[in-house]
Order: sequence, then C-alpha cells, then structure tokens
Amino acid sequence: MIDKRVQNAKKAIAGIKDGMTLMLGGFGLCGIPENSINALVESDVKDLTCISNNAGVDDFGLGLLLHKRQIKKMISSYVGENAEFERQMLSGELEVELTPQGTLAEKCRAAQAGIPAFYTPAGFGTEVAEGKEVKDFKGKPHILEFAYEADFAIVKAWKGDHAGNLIFKGSARNFNHPMAGAGKITIAEVEELVEPGELDPNQIHIPGIMIQRIFQGEKFEKRIEQRTVRKKIKNKKP
Repeated sequence: MIDKRVQNAKKAIAGIKDGMTLMLGGFGLCGIPENSINALVESDVKDLTCISNNAGVDDFGLGLLLHKRQIKKMISSYVGENAEFERQMLSGELEVELTPQGTLAEKCRAAQAGIPAFYTPAGFGTEVAEGKEVKDFKGKPHILEFAYEADFAIVKAWKGDHAGNLIFKGSARNFNHPMAGAGKITIAEVEELVEPGELDPNQIHIPGIMIQRIFQGEKFEKRIEQRTVRKKIKNKKP
C-alpha cells in the first residue's frame, strides 16, 4: 500500500507555482482546507485561478489570498460575504466568473470522473450562456459546459488514512467530495490521520486512489460566516 503522507501543509503544497489553477473544497467556511490556504498565503505564490464555491471572508479562508493579491481570477457560485472581493471585482483588479452552483459542482465532478463536457439547462437565456453551444433535448434548450482543468485540488476531510482514503463530515462533504481527484494532483488535509485498516470501508466517501498527498492539519478554527441565535426564553412561573 502506498503511503501518501506528507509532513505538513508546506510540504503538501510543494509544486504550486504562479499562474496555476486550484480547486479548493468547502461550503462557505465549512470544511475549507484552512492549513493549506495559510501555507499558500505564506508561500507568496501569485496569479492564481481559484475554483471554489465561496471566496471566504475578509480575514479568513480565501479572503487571506485576496488581501495579498495572490488570486488573479475567481470562479465561484456565491461571493456575498467578502467585502474585499467586491472591491477588487468592481475595480477590475480581479477577474470573476460566476457559475450556477449545480453547474459548478458538476464541472468538478465531471473532471473527477474523466468526463470532458456535459449539457445542462441551467443558465440558458442568461449571461452564463453567452458564447456557448446550445442543444435541444426533448424540446428544452441546454448549454454545453466543459469540465474544469485544475493543476491541484485541495480538499479537507474529517478522517483519512495513510493511503488517502477519506471520510467527510456533514456539510463539509458538499464540494470536497466532487473536487477530490478532479485536479492533476489532489491534496487532502484531515483532522485525524489514522493507520490503514482503522476506517470502516463502508463509511469511506473517497478512495485513496483519488489522493496523491495527505497530511494532518495542525489547527482548525472552523469559523461560522453568520452566527444567528435566538434570545433565550426564560421559563415562566405558573
């Protein structure tokens, strides 16, 4: 069995160079590869194209790369939590490609599965469809979308073993799952790294064949974008 462990995030991102395209998993701030992003910030790599459902927040996640002007182009579905992203987009400093969320997920999954392209009705009649091939299926127009081509995919999992088998937890599975194996090289950072054989085979979401590098993260803040709570209701005496 191939041991795919690397020592830390710095070792994991080795080979990521200026101008490359990266996929980064997570949903909002849930399940983002925090340690890998921090290592990218420290590396000063620049002119990156980042494919991620969200763009982080101003002082966390991909927002840290945006503040250092390390991202040239952002391909996302939802970006409403990041004021610096908005400023760079409106000023023309940042290239932005907004994509319907389902299409974004499928373009990742298609790359993972080795499918070069697919047709979808999502986005027809909008700016999303401009310049794209249109074909009717059962009388309904669909646009042609191509699978993403990424140099690296960086995902975060709850548990993993030395061979790269991964288990995700809760909402963190959303974009980490289709991105694993969708890049030429996939890096997995995990909360808990265990010995081969310790994971229940029936619980594994991504097999190790999809992963080239794996490491255990040193620290996970697990921030929440918008914390909404209700007022505590005091028990009324009868």
